[in-house]
Amino acid sequence: MELKHHKTELGTITYWISRATEKTTDTWLIFLPGLTADHTLFNRRLSHFMEKTNCLAWDPPAHGKSRPFSLKFSMDDLATMLLGILKVEEITNPVLIGQSMGGYVSQAFLSLFPGRAKGFVSIDSAPLARAYYHKWEITALKHTKAMYQGIPWGMLKKMTAKGCSTTLYGQNLMRKMIASYTKKEFCELAAHGYKILADAIEKTEVDASTNPFGRPTCPTLLLWGEQDQAAMAKKYNQQWALRTGLSFVEIPRAGHNSNTDAPNEVNKHIEVFLGELNRALR
Repeated sequence: MELKHHKTELGTITYWISRATEKTTDTWLIFLPGLTADHTLFNRRLSHFMEKTNCLAWDPPAHGKSRPFSLKFSMDDLATMLLGILKVEEITNPVLIGQSMGGYVSQAFLSLFPGRAKGFVSIDSAPLARAYYHKWEITALKHTKAMYQGIPWGMLKKMTAKGCSTTLYGQNLMRKMIASYTKKEFCELAAHGYKILADAIEKTEVDASTNPFGRPTCPTLLLWGEQDQAAMAKKYNQQWALRTGLSFVEIPRAGHNSNTDAPNEVNKHIEVFLGELNRALR
């Protein structure tokens, strides 16, 4: 994949692209990893899709190689930065594939720029809509830094890796990504991510009358791991599907990073979704 850089006022975003076709109107898969993860989270997606479909993957701002980067951005800022990259690359038919935090960024993008994305695949994320969350859950999201700081660094890395994945591959990959941070960097990044998520959830209350349950504005597929224990994501996804009628698939024996725990299963469902989407766009 080709290495690229996108400068912003807060820092430079590093991303990678692979062009399988030359038509500007062809579908692009946009891979958006979760909080504290980088683009390598999607290694088994990229190797599967890049020879036949245009692909873009980023290290989110303040993650991986997109550092140094000021932690002064909101969820909407992330979506706007993503739009800037899509414009530079002249990508007109993106399908957003967001894991966890990447799924929230995708939803912010869909809300801010309706009609820009042709599809959305949510992997172990949850609805960006106030109706699903208790007040105490939102408050807790804003106060995570002290909790992280109080855990010894070695234990924190181990807990995070095991909490994200049910497989040795997935846990080792997560450990490798976390090891690129100092404990201070990791705690500040995680705390900032949860805070902007809480802020984004509260912001949706303003638009609750028109879209109370956060139904995305494009064809959408929800994927979640059967054994996902991260912040009750499974419960939120079940409610999301029930209240909106969105298509969903539960991935057997997979955890919060289900795309690393069951790569073939996840690839298969994304392929089916893309096939249906492309037929609908013709």
